[in-house]
Amino acid sequence: MGTPTDRPATTTQNRRVRDAVTAARRVVVKIGSSSLTTATGGLDDERLDTLVDALGTRTADGREVVLVSSGAIAAGLSPLGLTRRPRDLATQQAAASVGQGLLIGRYAAAFARHGRTVGQVLLTVDDVTRRAHYRNAYRTLRKLLDLRAVPIVNENDTVATEEIRFGDNDRLAALVAALVDADLLVLLSDVDALWTGDPSRPGSRRIAEVRDETDLVGVDIGGSGRSGVGTGGMVTKVEAARIATGFGIPVVLTSAAQAVAALAGEPVGTYFQPSLSRPAARLFWLAHATSPRGRLHLDPGAVAAVVGRRKSLLPAGITAVDGAFTAGDPVDLVDTAGAPVARGLVNYDAVELPGLLGRSTAELAAALGPAYEREVVHRDDLVLL
Repeated sequence: MGTPTDRPATTTQNRRVRDAVTAARRVVVKIGSSSLTTATGGLDDERLDTLVDALGTRTADGREVVLVSSGAIAAGLSPLGLTRRPRDLATQQAAASVGQGLLIGRYAAAFARHGRTVGQVLLTVDDVTRRAHYRNAYRTLRKLLDLRAVPIVNENDTVATEEIRFGDNDRLAALVAALVDADLLVLLSDVDALWTGDPSRPGSRRIAEVRDETDLVGVDIGGSGRSGVGTGGMVTKVEAARIATGFGIPVVLTSAAQAVAALAGEPVGTYFQPSLSRPAARLFWLAHATSPRGRLHLDPGAVAAVVGRRKSLLPAGITAVDGAFTAGDPVDLVDTAGAPVARGLVNYDAVELPGLLGRSTAELAAALGPAYEREVVHRDDLVLL
């Protein structure tokens, strides 16, 4: 979120919200399951059509919209005779398999009324952390937008396991906003804004704008959503706002019922002010979208090289290896106290590394062949934490 500043007057806050939204040419909009489905599962056609009408109006003047839509699992509950969201992964995947087709079909029909074609984009963490996959994801989204289609993004719930999940679509939306270099992220849910506490309790007040972390001091963010069909809540939305604003993207958080007003630039919901700079997009994904599969313990010289001089990590600077990972997996680089200092994509399997530790690349190349004259983690695949 933005750096601390003097607090402007409310009219200035409202003006900033309106300008940030109306000036945005590329917008990522996230909609939650509870805003698209009934409490027992199944799509709510009226809610979906209302959302699409708001987005269709937004695209009428050539602006670009990427929609990150939850709802696949929830939409698959009723057709499968399930009364609530399943807890086990296999049943969740089965519900997603049924519901995703229903969801994209309804979106296709609704956007067709506005002369727009939709494209389904299902992502896993690997799609945006491994270099080749990341480029493919970007190219697909970029080409859909160039062709004036509306990308409909969701996590690929039918194949994602606990180890390779984004966790929630609020986080996915923030990361997609960074991937497509969006001008604005709009998070739509069943709550109209960020409040200081439970909106139903006396004394709770709506927070109109968040400029930095001090604006969140004393705020009771709470737990999961109320409907029981989604996985997120205000916690995940605030974290998504942190991720997006850290990439320099402003965020509006409001309810699906206020989507039209939010996209028109009216001062509804809560506005999160962005930081002033944007890091490299793929490394931003590496820091925020991945979970480490292992840890590499660095000696003081390697820590100084990686952190202080932004060098690649070589085998000579590693003292120990933890975890079971394969080449291309994300791993944390930790200092002598065990504190993570960086995360990167490793070039070796975990079983290979112990025999390489403490040895120079020249020595390894002479003993094992030229394939071993390479970095353990290249600096282009490494982000400081």
